[in-house]
Amino acid sequence: MSDRSYLTQTELMILLAIMRLKDEAYGVPISAEILERTGREVATASVYAILERLEARGFVKSQLGEATAMRGGRAKTYFRVTARGNAQVRETQHALQELWRGLPLKGKA
Repeated sequence: MSDRSYLTQTELMILLAIMRLKDEAYGVPISAEILERTGREVATASVYAILERLEARGFVKSQLGEATAMRGGRAKTYFRVTARGNAQVRETQHALQELWRGLPLKGKA
């Protein structure tokens, strides 16, 4: 596994969706939040694969919820952004703002 610290665009969107969803952050709502806010579809299976990588890197932490009959006795896995993940989101935000600074809003770059 790579030891890179930067975030891909999809990783960043997933972390931001988790921050927005707070205590309701698990795969399906994360996918729905990204679709609603960006118009981009991210398959739930892809979300979980990325969440696994983010957790291995210490950017998110997972916790099993209660098993429910509605889910056939299976529990949801909820995610929260860690302090390290939050710091990485802010670092990425700053880097992107610096890259945008001074670029024309319209016309040729």
